[in-house]
Amino acid sequence: MSGHSKWSTIKRKKGAADAKRGQIFTRLMKEITVAARMGGGDIEGNSRLRSAVAAAKAQNMPKDNIERAIKKGTGELDGVSYEEIVYEGYGPGGVAFIIECLTDNKNRAAAEVRHILNKRGGSLGKNGAVSFMFEAKGVFSFDKAAVGEDQLMEVALEAGADDVSDEDDAWQVTCAPGAFSAVAAAFEAAGLQPQSAEFTKIATTTVDIKDPVEAGKVLKLFEALDDADDVQNVYSNFDIDDDVMAQLEQ
Repeated sequence: MSGHSKWSTIKRKKGAADAKRGQIFTRLMKEITVAARMGGGDIEGNSRLRSAVAAAKAQNMPKDNIERAIKKGTGELDGVSYEEIVYEGYGPGGVAFIIECLTDNKNRAAAEVRHILNKRGGSLGKNGAVSFMFEAKGVFSFDKAAVGEDQLMEVALEAGADDVSDEDDAWQVTCAPGAFSAVAAAFEAAGLQPQSAEFTKIATTTVDIKDPVEAGKVLKLFEALDDADDVQNVYSNFDIDDDVMAQLEQ
């Protein structure tokens, strides 16, 4: 199982356990606001905004929240101005990390990311240090109990998706970033509601972790970064052996 798929499974379980709905909404609203500020509030004419709204709808974000975030981006409502920053670095065992931030205080975000990495056995790298190890993708996850593989595959591939894969308790649909909006619209037209819809970066090469101690350190680092207020997304290329995961989950 790929590093991204492994973490996707962990995040679904972790999200259900921690009930981090508020944090998810906050991040989605930040993305909508930035997309509207950069490309305007017309959803049809702004591909980034259209994709951000599709991801928000997949999480059942109320329409009022979406509209308010758009208006903050266009200046119709007062709001915080966010800056996009991407950090690259390493964790225990040479695992690669990409940390995407949306922040109103660049110095605070940089200090927090550096502190988390240093505290947990990682380090910051230069721009471009690890980004070549990842490929940008759009990803949709569906509950297996809600839709069959054949139906999902028919809709997804006809809309321009790349693949439909079996990821434990969910079907995962991947597509090129440029096809995200069309695939999301096709699912909506077919009455198929994804559990999640997001842009992500999937590792093209992975680091296998077979030692439980090291695996635990990597997961704790990932979770600490993922929980940071200014961090929008975290990507890594680790792959933890299934037997080791079972030990960690006990």
